[in-house]
Amino acid sequence: MADTTRTRARVFVSGTVQGVYYRANTRDTARERGIDGWVKNLDDGRVEAVFEGPEDAVESMVEWCHTGSPAADVEAVDAEFDDPEGEDGFEIRY
Repeated sequence: MADTTRTRARVFVSGTVQGVYYRANTRDTARERGIDGWVKNLDDGRVEAVFEGPEDAVESMVEWCHTGSPAADVEAVDAEFDDPEGEDGFEIRY
């Protein structure tokens, strides 16, 4: 039986992850998997994302971040897990 306990992951992705549709692909993948949260570019070239949802789905999104969009070249993914804060829907933040 799948674990339906909700969790939250804050993820920082470094590498070539801006200007390669990383955020759009993250949003689309998260929505397909029923994950709430957001994704945005940081000034230092990284991408930051928050995923909230069932533990197994959130963990699969964190794993997905290691690949991301086809044009991305991901060097590192740092994830911190925490209690959900009630994100609703998934959006790109600017």
